[in-house]
Order: sequence, then C-alpha cells, then structure tokens
Amino acid sequence: MKMDHVSRWFEEAGIPGRDAYELPSSPKRFKDGAHYRMELTGLEGPRVLEALIDEKNKRGVPVHRLISIVQGGTLFDRQELRDFAQMAAAEKMEVIAVPGPRLGWDTGRQAATEEGMRCGMNLRGSDELRKVIADMIRMYEEGIRGFMIVDEGLMWLIKTMQEQGNFPKDIAIKLSVWASISSPAGARLVEDLGVSSFNTPSDITLPQMAAIRKTISIPMDFYIYTSLSFGGMNRFYDGAEIARCCAPVYYKIEPGVALSAGGGASLYQPWTGDDEHITMIRKKVKYAEIIRELVAANDPDLILSEQGAADLCVPQV
Repeated sequence: MKMDHVSRWFEEAGIPGRDAYELPSSPKRFKDGAHYRMELTGLEGPRVLEALIDEKNKRGVPVHRLISIVQGGTLFDRQELRDFAQMAAAEKMEVIAVPGPRLGWDTGRQAATEEGMRCGMNLRGSDELRKVIADMIRMYEEGIRGFMIVDEGLMWLIKTMQEQGNFPKDIAIKLSVWASISSPAGARLVEDLGVSSFNTPSDITLPQMAAIRKTISIPMDFYIYTSLSFGGMNRFYDGAEIARCCAPVYYKIEPGVALSAGGGASLYQPWTGDDEHITMIRKKVKYAEIIRELVAANDPDLILSEQGAADLCVPQV
C-alpha cells in the first residue's frame, strides 16, 4: 500500500494527509482578532486569586483564563466558590474549574498502579458520571461558567443533556491534557463533541500542531511551560511561531514538580498550602510577561488579547 494513497483518503475525510511541514500561517483568530491569550493554572482559592490580580496589575500583563480549583470543586465550600467567582468576574477573567469526583477518587485501584495509570482517565459507571455532573451544577450555582474535564464520554453526555434542556449552555468546556489529543482526527472528534478548547501535549511538534489547526476552528491550549512530571518542557522561544501557525491559541503556564496525579509531590492536593500556590502564581504572571516580550520581539504583528475579551465565559454573579 502506497502511503500517498492513504494521504488522499485522509484528505477526502477532511484531515490533512501529512503533518504541515510548510508551517502555514493560521488565518483563524479569537473573536477580538487576537492570535493568542494567557492561561494560568493553580488558582486554588480566593487568596491565590488575590495574589494573581495584584501581580498582573503591577506588571501590566493580561491574564485571560484561570485553570482553577484543580484539587476538585467538592473540596471548596460555597462561600469560597462564590468569593472566587466574584473576584474573577470583577477582573473579567474566565474561570475553568475542575469538578471533584474523578478517576483518582474512585474505589477502583487500577489507576493508582504504574501500568494501570496508562489506561486513560475516563470515569467508570453511571454513578461516577452522576457525581461529576452534580459537582458542576454546584459550582454553576455559585457563578462559575467554565469547567475542565478529561472524559470524552462525559462531553458527549453534557452535549446531549444541553440539547434536551437539562444542562446549562452558557458555559465553556475545556478538555484536559490527560485526554492527550494529539492528531487532527482526535481534534476533529472533540470539536464535534462540543468542547470549547483542548490541551495538546507539550512535546507535540510544530508541523503536527499546524496540521491540527488546519482541521479545526476552536482554540488550542498549549503547554508552553509544564511540570517535571510531564517532561518539564519550556517552549517560550517557540511562542511566536506557535501563535502564527496555530492561532487562536492559549498559552498554558504550569511549571512545578507534578500535577494532580503526582501523589504527595503534586501541586493540586488539599495538603498543599496557599502560600506555596501564591509564590508560584506570582512567578507564572512573570513568565506570562516574558512570553509576551519574546513573542513581540520575534513577530510584532502577532496580537495578544486585551484583558476582559468579550467572548470569555467569566463568572456570572
């Protein structure tokens, strides 16, 4: 079988037959005409958000989206959720919160083993799906309008419930990097399922990313700096090329030892205190400022959204 024949079949299906080695400029943009935005993680409560607001205002750098409450919404009381939503709304920042019950909370232990953790992060059974939906509604009631999930089946269920009038539509749904969407076909699938954006792995190549962009219209979320547990990649100097080829794109900044699946060393567990997150969030704002500087130096035609873009799903309080 000639590979060129397979490529032609891909093209007939609406998928690029090869990765985009020519690195074409993306003609797509955010609704405000911008190429890229900033997405910061680790907003684990109101005190940390207060520090982010202070730091971004001092540095004059916009922060558009907050990956928040990653240890799980279940672990925050309603007043904390309400305060968080009010603070983000006042600064016109989109909050993407993480519902609490998920695979690591289940009684099944395969996911806790060295090999079992490679089998995916999907939820098990209707009861686990029901818990996540309930936690999303609980946060929605306190004003939050964005959520991060990992399970494509859950996304299908949310979309179906929305069509039936049983789940709110005024929300953003981000698909986590744990889903590992790495190809144009996977990207087309999740776009069709209705996700607002999705994380690609940080080690994906520019031609691979450009091929994905040729296939879809929704924003891509790219780990421009990620934790040691994910490889510790720092791609600040790729920022301009990524924005040019992959717009619209969010730059996700998440350095550290390990993420939520990292056990005792992870950032997003209830035993990690606010002070540690506050130190890290100030550094992440500094990194956003550096990324903006490097993008502007290497391609001044690229546009960064202003603070409070109109299409963000900011909390409603």
